Amino acid sequence: MITTPNTFCASVNVIEHVGARPVLVDVEPDTLNIDPARVASAITPRTKVIIPVHFAGHPADLDPILHAAKPRGIVVLEDAAHALAATYRARPIGASGNPVAFSFYATKNLTTGEGGMLTGGAELLERARVAGLHGMSRDAWKRYDKGGSWFYEVLMPGFKYNMPDIQAALGLTQLAKLERLQARRRAVAAAYDHALRDHAAFELPARRAEVGHAWHLYTLRLRPGALKIGRDAFIEELAKRNIGSSVHFIPVHLHPFYRDKYGFKPADFPVAVSNYERILSIPLHPGLSDADVSDVTSAVLAIAESHRR
Repeated sequence: MITTPNTFCASVNVIEHVGARPVLVDVEPDTLNIDPARVASAITPRTKVIIPVHFAGHPADLDPILHAAKPRGIVVLEDAAHALAATYRARPIGASGNPVAFSFYATKNLTTGEGGMLTGGAELLERARVAGLHGMSRDAWKRYDKGGSWFYEVLMPGFKYNMPDIQAALGLTQLAKLERLQARRRAVAAAYDHALRDHAAFELPARRAEVGHAWHLYTLRLRPGALKIGRDAFIEELAKRNIGSSVHFIPVHLHPFYRDKYGFKPADFPVAVSNYERILSIPLHPGLSDADVSDVTSAVLAIAESHRR
């Protein structure tokens, strides 16, 4: 299975869970999404699945990936944990026939606390419903609702992977608010762009004309040599000013399990590593007020100015 090193470990852990081998390919230097040209070069007769990850809410370049995959019968399984409400060439992510996995974790654009959503073809989704509830042919609603039948059969050795109804109710309420929440995310991202775009120390998030960005994350990259401090010290300076930040992500091949099992070296994926060393995510969520956004940008600019070369 082919995927990117620039992702959370869950994207690659699932490959291990099914007994397959992860084949990592480097990322594009602007979007930090999986590089379609490198995907095409990595395909072999043993390739079964390609997992593009829509990093930070900016969709990966899907068309060339699909062009390389479909004639060979390779499944394209999209990791859209960051990409709810994103679009690619005017198509919502999740609206194609590809299987697409979304996350509704607490930090995501729509949250149910935990859990997520799978989209795809009808046959796939029906099989997933059965597999996600112990392999049973009927769920509780179909058995116990008025007119239902108590009878069920176990069709496969399934799992307990269903979302609880209480969480689903929370998600439906959030769904009704999603466009308003997304509008605020876009406004915050635009405010960051306006405040930071002219400073020589920062490389702002990429966005291509053919995509609608979901703005799950707002990532800054420190330009090499622009400051007297590095990314880690920059994060510490933000923390002193009560501004939270994080790093997305530690490349998968640097983690001990994958490094040791497959013999990966940092230089194997130089684009992912060079960006990891200088990237940080600043606060982005709908609850930020204009004053909060101003506090963040003021802190970011003050640190950059005080450590400017």
